[in-house]
Amino acid sequence: MADTIILGTIGIDTLKTPFDKVENILGGSAVYAAYAASFFTKPGIISVKGTDLENSKLEFLKQRDISLEGIKTEGKNFRWKGEYEFDMNEAKTLATELNSLANFKPYIPEDYKKAKYIFLANIDPEIQIEIIDSIEKPEIIVLDTMNFWIENKKQKLIEAIKKADILILNDGEARELFKTPNLVKAAKESLALGVKAVIIKKGEHGSLLFTKDEHFNCPGYPLENVIDPTGCGDSFGGSFLGHYSKHKNLRKAMVYASVIASFNAEGFGLENLKKISMKDIERRYEEMVALREF
Repeated sequence: MADTIILGTIGIDTLKTPFDKVENILGGSAVYAAYAASFFTKPGIISVKGTDLENSKLEFLKQRDISLEGIKTEGKNFRWKGEYEFDMNEAKTLATELNSLANFKPYIPEDYKKAKYIFLANIDPEIQIEIIDSIEKPEIIVLDTMNFWIENKKQKLIEAIKKADILILNDGEARELFKTPNLVKAAKESLALGVKAVIIKKGEHGSLLFTKDEHFNCPGYPLENVIDPTGCGDSFGGSFLGHYSKHKNLRKAMVYASVIASFNAEGFGLENLKKISMKDIERRYEEMVALREF
């Protein structure tokens, strides 16, 4: 039985950076988040893939004890084409094909409904709400989003946030959602919606945690070679919830999440995450702890 449910996308990505280009690699928020979470917990994915994505392309997820029972197969797969310039904190979208994602109606296996931990990755807030309402007694619901939903379904997004426990968004999204340049004010408005905590990601500069009682500044790991930041936010969210579900420590979960996101950025797609072990993660975690000592 899956301990943590991951709602998100399964994508086929084509990426260009200042250093290289790759075509038709596996991506999507559910894939990145579930793989990252699997270092700490047993995830189950809710998503949809197309008939043009062979089942064999997802077999490596099963080897990580990730349940694929909630993945539907229909139509053509969601595809995204993006480009990064030397500012690797933000991708420029060149083309998006929603395909089977356009009319996605999630399938929720009965076992999934008993899960205690839910990560709602970037996807239509109406689907996020449907998943929240279908889980029997969740302990922690973490919700992520993006500017597209802020601009096109803001009221539904607000409704979804009110049902969540922890909100994750980047600094640009926080400013846009709450119409303020000040991240402290944006965080306070997030907390006013009822979430217990809000995490604001700042790319290579780390992330900020706000609750009603505390504020924590988590650094980004200083990378020499950033190859592809795609999926770093999803890797952060999945690993954050995976670690938090076991240890119930927001700050440590953020540092581990930052570590795993940093490994993700050192390769295209999931190629680098596939190479690392818990020993690698623990070593870099200790480096991160040392960064904060003074």
